[in-house]
Amino acid sequence: MSALPMYHAEQATTKTAQNEAGIRSLYDELYQNMPQAGRASRAYLEACLDQAAGLPCDLPAHTNGLEEWVARRHDAVGQQYLDYLAGRQAGAPRRYFGNRSHALYFLQGVAPTKFVDGSWLYGLLAQWHDNRYRNLIRIYLEELGEGRAEDNHVAMYRRLLAASGCEHVRPLSDEHYAQGAIQLSLARNAAHFLPEVIGFNLGYEQLPLHLLITTHELKELGVDSYYFQVHVTVDNAGTGHARKALESVRGLCPPGDEQNYYNRVRRGYCLNDLGVGTVQVIESFDLEAELTRVLAEKSVHGRHMHSDYCKVAGRTVNDWLSNPSDVSRFLRELERNGWIRRHRDPAQSRFWRLIDGEGADMFGVFSGYERQLMHDWISGDWQAGARPHAGATPGEERDRRRAERLARRSLRAGEAALPSTPPGDFGAEMRRFEEEIMQAGNRREAMDRLAGMMSPAGHHTPVGLMATRMFGSMLDLA
Repeated sequence: MSALPMYHAEQATTKTAQNEAGIRSLYDELYQNMPQAGRASRAYLEACLDQAAGLPCDLPAHTNGLEEWVARRHDAVGQQYLDYLAGRQAGAPRRYFGNRSHALYFLQGVAPTKFVDGSWLYGLLAQWHDNRYRNLIRIYLEELGEGRAEDNHVAMYRRLLAASGCEHVRPLSDEHYAQGAIQLSLARNAAHFLPEVIGFNLGYEQLPLHLLITTHELKELGVDSYYFQVHVTVDNAGTGHARKALESVRGLCPPGDEQNYYNRVRRGYCLNDLGVGTVQVIESFDLEAELTRVLAEKSVHGRHMHSDYCKVAGRTVNDWLSNPSDVSRFLRELERNGWIRRHRDPAQSRFWRLIDGEGADMFGVFSGYERQLMHDWISGDWQAGARPHAGATPGEERDRRRAERLARRSLRAGEAALPSTPPGDFGAEMRRFEEEIMQAGNRREAMDRLAGMMSPAGHHTPVGLMATRMFGSMLDLA
């Protein structure tokens, strides 16, 4: 590891645990709160903890060194970010994203984790009456936007995907779900793994360098970076989540068992290093391979939809699309026959004009993300030309403005990407919610019922948002 080890820099894999359970299946079962997932989640978590125990850990050996560790880490990340900005100002290229489609690829690759943002703390809501848990419960409520749809982190991320043309997340491997499965497993087994939950939370709430760089470069590429900017501000070490996480490590330490407790905290902290992390997702992007995958997928639906009058290299379009393995060669033939003019403004390519714009013959066939892939592949060197101040090229700047216009239109309809109650049933759903809370025999029962509605799968729904607001108000009265 580097002089300042960053648990986010390189994520370890979870192949041992993956052999014992289908991670995607476990993720889905935990997300839906299926009873049968309990035993599997504990086994998965234990396997992950065994793996985490063998990883390097940059936490101090004793809790009395945590304050200095947080301060030193915060200062180091800040200095590294200043160095990054100075390099960009001097003409260095973007560190993470080569183009906008690369950024959208990243948004999808980390979506399984973002869809369960904060979930590792859900299992602690039952401790609302114990002031020692107050900081951790407050972190969870803040992840949920205190019950406001516009501030709920999961709702926010779903709107971001919808606005970016990525509402249908591309197929992902099991390991993309590993980190989310860990977080959901911690929620399901919080009582048994409390020190590990506390340690995981301590690690997750520290501000990583990659978050600062990601926020900067997404904004530069015309992708709404507000979700990431929020995490930059709420994770601050002064009064934010990082401070609350540190205080919780101390506040929940059991007298007489400090070292065993802290050893488990350290192991939980290292769970952050498992699964596919931010940098790995970014580094896995291959523009042509991703475009070829998308077109091969589309070919299954398009191989019977084209007339035979148009031929490319002596073959009809339907013939080319009849075998997904021919897609890569088909792209080359489109280029060779002048349908695609690479390394130029895509508007000069006839194929691009067929798929982009409301009057295009294939309008609606490709999602926003898929069109961006094609746009960036055609642009090639034209888009990646000279950057006097390491910013966007004229082509990228034009596309950024276009993307912002599309995003503003999409955001107005962005709530469609959120789980919601049909308009006709909304009133009935709210009446059932009110009746369930009114039937609670006492305050403790009401709080427990509200907590049940604030699960990772439900907190961003209308009922979940209302439950969060009520839970927060009643917590303040405790």
